[in-house]
Amino acid sequence: MSIEAAHRAIEAVWRIESARLIAALARRVGDIGVAEDLAQDALLAALERWPETGIPDNPGAWLMAAAKRRAIDQFRRARRIDEKHARIGNELMDAEREAPDFDTPLDDEIGDDLLRLIFTACHPVLSTEARVALTLRLLGGLTTEEIARAFLVPTSTVAQRIVRAKRTLADARVAFEVPRGRALEERLASVLEVVYLVFNEGYSATAGEDWVRPALCEDAQRLGRVLAELAPAEPEVHGLVALMEIQASRLRARVGPNGEPVLLPDQDRSRWDRILIRRGLAALARAEALGGALGPYALQAAIAACHARAAAADDTDWARIASLYAALARLTPSPVVELNRAVAVGKAFGPAAGLEIADDLVGVPALASYHLLPAVRAEFLTELGRTDEARVELERAITLTRNEGERRLLRARVSRLTVH
Repeated sequence: MSIEAAHRAIEAVWRIESARLIAALARRVGDIGVAEDLAQDALLAALERWPETGIPDNPGAWLMAAAKRRAIDQFRRARRIDEKHARIGNELMDAEREAPDFDTPLDDEIGDDLLRLIFTACHPVLSTEARVALTLRLLGGLTTEEIARAFLVPTSTVAQRIVRAKRTLADARVAFEVPRGRALEERLASVLEVVYLVFNEGYSATAGEDWVRPALCEDAQRLGRVLAELAPAEPEVHGLVALMEIQASRLRARVGPNGEPVLLPDQDRSRWDRILIRRGLAALARAEALGGALGPYALQAAIAACHARAAAADDTDWARIASLYAALARLTPSPVVELNRAVAVGKAFGPAAGLEIADDLVGVPALASYHLLPAVRAEFLTELGRTDEARVELERAITLTRNEGERRLLRARVSRLTVH
């Protein structure tokens, strides 16, 4: 095997095994920063050895054994080893004596370990940006450079976020555990928020040239699927998976041949991924089967399902969507939700009804720099024949968006108004 081929194989193995490896190590050493360092040491050992020896039959177990040996060496060499480290070192050495290095499963408790790692990386003590970066690093297997490219920020910024996040978790003595009772609901909401933030940045990039970044969507979908396997009794987990799968089904249709954005009404629905739609509808059915009122993600998934079930844009059940947005607004009041409700009401009951709702949002501080508010108002004003006002709104939307593709789309709308 050539060195290049070996490195490609190692990269693939790392993407698959890194989260489980870090999770298992974090449970043993009680610190995800130390766990990641040990995992990185194991990766370096693999990069040195595997091009010569070939990929082992059980690469995850090989990496775990290498990381354990590295941990033992570190604890042995430490001049001032505390009682905790001494205990951990002894436990690791006992584990090494009890099982062969390369043939044993990575860990019998790997499901629980992964769940602990997810809750730790997404802990509310961290800022949103830090939670996203740490989750993609530890659970997505992305390098610092890949995360920086995905979010269009300097590599040094991402590196600092990750370092500070690990230090914050250590200083706050965050337990490597799955929360219980009422704490679970708050912590789970934090986890779901992070996963959906990653997905949304891929589905509708906030800045840069690209309208979509499918790789980020795939990372979020993978995290969501893992979470659904680990927490099968949580309806909102299935709701989020459903929402992401159905929205991701449209990715190919959201971009034109030259990379230009294609909005939902104009999309070629034959290009929608029917497999992802079926997966999404099945996940939504699981969320509904668990009983109780639908949560925010399940409600959004139900809205997405209305679009997915419509053979053509004109077949969309906008009245149903408007009622779902009304339920979502009652559950999680938000000006963005209200703006989406305005769109649905406008489609179902006419542009004047939608514009009335949208007009009430003008002046709301949270939407002061939100380009979609003037864009939506422009759509209603156009339908009502008030083109001069619509043009003003579109010009305002152009100044507010940071995505180049969206800016071009809005300029095209201005041009069509001028022609007419």
